[in-house]
Amino acid sequence: MVVGTQSRYGRESASGPGPAVAVAPPHLDGEARRWVQRLRAGADGHEEAVRELHALLLKAARFEVGRQHARRPQFSPAERDDLAQQSADDALVAVLAKLDGFRGASRFETWAYKFALLEAGVAVRRHAWRGREVQLDPEAWGEVAARLQGPDDDAQMRELIAAVQHAIGAELSPRQREVLVAITLEDVPIDVLAERLETTRGALYKSLHDARAKLRGALALQGFEVGAR
Repeated sequence: MVVGTQSRYGRESASGPGPAVAVAPPHLDGEARRWVQRLRAGADGHEEAVRELHALLLKAARFEVGRQHARRPQFSPAERDDLAQQSADDALVAVLAKLDGFRGASRFETWAYKFALLEAGVAVRRHAWRGREVQLDPEAWGEVAARLQGPDDDAQMRELIAAVQHAIGAELSPRQREVLVAITLEDVPIDVLAERLETTRGALYKSLHDARAKLRGALALQGFEVGAR
């Protein structure tokens, strides 16, 4: 079990994990307070609490890995177990780093459970794309747009696709085109793309948001109504 390395939660936090405090916030209920107090480094019962938390996170991770595998079988039993263990380890690091962020809006177990579900989802997506090439050609939109135009498309649809194609080429930066094509057209998971580009999910979301905003603006100037999503 790995608990000494920082998870991506800590890396992407604006201020990083805050300093540990001696006791849990007074507004937490009894069960939540016991969890938070025991999980503090050096607290009485710390190691036992960490083991209990890891067991809870492992259960959640196994559930999510199994659920994803059931939707699209692709992993051996050994791979599923490894993914669940890895996800539980990463989730444990994340929960310990974020103890000060727990506000008691839900049961502590429910709050911690979500970390494991998230980590398991990321681990499954990354593993599924292991060894697969990610196409990062910012000029690939032209080929994709051509595939979208079927023989039965009406004139308005062809006009819209042509306008989008032109806007992508004229309004977006190469990186914005690259991110837009990879995520929205090639279905590359954002976790995988962030890893391949050696950047963060937040940076990719920003590029994608800016790209979509530019496209909406360009299309609006041409009279097309495009919903702001």
